[in-house]
Amino acid sequence: MDNYSIKDISLAEGGRRRIDWAAREMPVLRSLEERFRRERPFEGVRMSCCMHVTTETANLMRALQAGGADVVLTASNPLSTQDDVAAALVAQYEIPVFAHKGEDDVTYYKNLRAVLDHKPQITMDDGADLVSTIHRERRDLLEGIIGGTEETTTGVIRLRAMAADGALEFPVMAVNDAMTKHFFDNRYGTGQSTIDGIIRATNMLLAGKNFVVAGYGWCGRGLANRARGMGANVIVTEVDPLVALEAVMDGFRVMPMLEAAKVGDIFITVTGDLNVVDKEDFEVMKDGALVGNSGHFNSEINLPALESMSVNKRLVRPFVEAYELSDGRSINVLGEGRLINLAAAEGHPASVMDMSFANQALGAEYMIKHQGSLEKRVYNVPEEIDREIARLKLESMGVMIDTLTPEQVKYLNSWTEGT
Repeated sequence: MDNYSIKDISLAEGGRRRIDWAAREMPVLRSLEERFRRERPFEGVRMSCCMHVTTETANLMRALQAGGADVVLTASNPLSTQDDVAAALVAQYEIPVFAHKGEDDVTYYKNLRAVLDHKPQITMDDGADLVSTIHRERRDLLEGIIGGTEETTTGVIRLRAMAADGALEFPVMAVNDAMTKHFFDNRYGTGQSTIDGIIRATNMLLAGKNFVVAGYGWCGRGLANRARGMGANVIVTEVDPLVALEAVMDGFRVMPMLEAAKVGDIFITVTGDLNVVDKEDFEVMKDGALVGNSGHFNSEINLPALESMSVNKRLVRPFVEAYELSDGRSINVLGEGRLINLAAAEGHPASVMDMSFANQALGAEYMIKHQGSLEKRVYNVPEEIDREIARLKLESMGVMIDTLTPEQVKYLNSWTEGT
């Protein structure tokens, strides 16, 4: 196989060992892979995937391939690729990969276009770059596409905006919105992996630091709780009054970003929006403040504004750049403002990605089974898929739960029964 673009094929054996290690923590996906191998639900279906090239994603690719899919993969972030994993997918499993860690934006989009040349029938996205590029540049592919799946909050926001504008030309399943995805992956995965990335990048003690979390969605909830568990004094910034009230009730200080900027030591954005940390915030930050991001795109931090304020920029540690300002202060940006949990660490633990990628696989199977009957809009993961994934996860953990008796079912469905 020669149709691929990776850093170094000689890294494959190390990548294979890490993929196998992750598989041990992904029992739900393993059980699906076994069924797919028997039933071949994806036989001959071309799948183009734009996702983080990690050990967990590799196990999803193996499961899809076992089900008969003709699958290709590119990175959904220039800094998230694990080069040994990319090599293993090419050398060990003959899955074409177009990605290497640290690629520039030109290469990123070149690789994205390479997987579109595969003429996908199913798309798998993490941030909607694949879908948006198809709609902007490769509309010739639209007729052959059955549907797609989307992994992340940012991507679902973009896709719902497309659907609202009448621009979305094929059905997409919002994997991110499945309970077995965002309740666990976003909360427990992002919380733990972001702290891991910060510590690997800085070797900094979090205890006693003022830790500012921008956004209190599921990712923000997880991060705020993990930071508090490390001894940090957590401050939350929000725009939604209901969510802000929840953060207050959860025991966190809540204030506008401009106020938090004056006292914060560490700032992490998890909103999916633009310029969440902006020029006026940089103007009042402490000398040595750390600014990072665990939302999908680095647009959450206004890096052009920080560049314009700086007289010098230098790399002080791997994944830490110091922006020196004219007044003598320095502001340290982690991982170029990209996903710090994947730039400096390994992303989410395999155990939570097990459920997320089970949703991806079953979402793709659902799209194929229902092709021709779905509208051009964003669909939620069917409840029966969500519950089946939860059941399989509990079973793999050796956890048993109760079932309702016929009497209890009757009671719950009756309005005539009294107390």
